[in-house]
Amino acid sequence: MAVFRYTVKKEDTEIPIKQIIRREFSFSSRLMTKIKKNRCLFLNGESMPGWVTADEGDILEVRIPDEKSDFDPENIPIYPVYEDDDILVINKQPYVIVHPTKGHPVHTIANGLMKYMNDTGQSFKIRFVNRLDMDTSGLLIIGKNSHTQDSLMKQMKTNRVEKKYIAVLKGVITDDEGTIDLPIGRPDPERVERGVMEDGDRSITHYRVMERFKRHTLVELLLETGRTHQIRVHMSHIGYPVLGDYLYGGEAPSLIERQALHARFLSFYHPVTGERIVLEAPLYDDMNNLIKKLRDE
Repeated sequence: MAVFRYTVKKEDTEIPIKQIIRREFSFSSRLMTKIKKNRCLFLNGESMPGWVTADEGDILEVRIPDEKSDFDPENIPIYPVYEDDDILVINKQPYVIVHPTKGHPVHTIANGLMKYMNDTGQSFKIRFVNRLDMDTSGLLIIGKNSHTQDSLMKQMKTNRVEKKYIAVLKGVITDDEGTIDLPIGRPDPERVERGVMEDGDRSITHYRVMERFKRHTLVELLLETGRTHQIRVHMSHIGYPVLGDYLYGGEAPSLIERQALHARFLSFYHPVTGERIVLEAPLYDDMNNLIKKLRDE
């Protein structure tokens, strides 16, 4: 059960406790309705309606009941990078889909998380805050309650979540850094590919060269927006596709069997404490081995 606490101050004593809770925790209207319906608001340990007032020093609590997803548990490894009562961030491995779909109903990170919950004695509804393509590795955020998910989604929309990726590109970029500000859309609704389109959504990718090889470039990428396939589309469009990306022209089966793209860095504000959380995830062996091969060319 997620519990949010607040100690009432002198200036709060004439305000209904529901207004204090809304102000302090920025709960969505949907969650406030759930809190009221399920009598989740407590004053000094006793359930109270939201219209009552409190005295200085009283303890307000919101106790959000546990929810649980109903995916089948599977033995798919989960690699936590950060975890507390509200958030789980993992270093997702390549070749695994994040969420079940019609074409891939099982063998997903969601299935692995169900087993992880069983193994660790937890129960929460799986709420993915960001998504990674099947072959992209790196930091993936799971909210353990609806408030956490809502807060982090708002942060993403207002550009308060910083996301950096590492990629190996085909070709040698001569500029040390640059920005790609080109709209991305879906040319054919029946196909998964995205592309740069005049009437697409504005998409901004910043890149910085980390190392140049004989025929390839290692770059760090900072996303200012989060469109589907954004990095893959942008880098391919300017002539430097992500190595191993068969969809956008970076095929390289002799070097790596998937796109050489890893979500390495992530920072955001904790939805409950307000603390700035800064996380990094190490590269998986296939990318480390690829970089070593390119250095030895």
